[in-house]
Amino acid sequence: MKVRAGSGWQTVLADLSLILFMVTASVVNAQYRKAQAHPPARARSEAPARAEPVAVYRPGPGAPPLRVWLKEQGADPRQLLTIVIPYARGGEAAALERARELAAGAPNPPRIIVEPGPPGDVRATLGYDLGPDMAR
Repeated sequence: MKVRAGSGWQTVLADLSLILFMVTASVVNAQYRKAQAHPPARARSEAPARAEPVAVYRPGPGAPPLRVWLKEQGADPRQLLTIVIPYARGGEAAALERARELAAGAPNPPRIIVEPGPPGDVRATLGYDLGPDMAR
């Protein structure tokens, strides 16, 4: 029995792999052209994007005031201070006043979020939410 070179199972597998590659490339190309012809409408986000915080502050016994804590953090114009203050029913005005007090020591105007929730769970985070083109 004489075996011819190039007619083994390896050649058949290579041919099938090439066929699969060409079919996949054709489908991807067709979907790409369809997407280019009909671009999807972009939804506008109401809230700005939030990055992972690099520092978190929670007031409590033994914790320094927010102004002192901010001075201990590295100063970077791309960082944005986010203050989240929850309030109980009817406590919106007091929560806003507390937010103003806390924001007084911020180097950049902070993002303030006042939301319903258990009062006293105030938290502040520093994150790279401002890009280099948005730094103040």
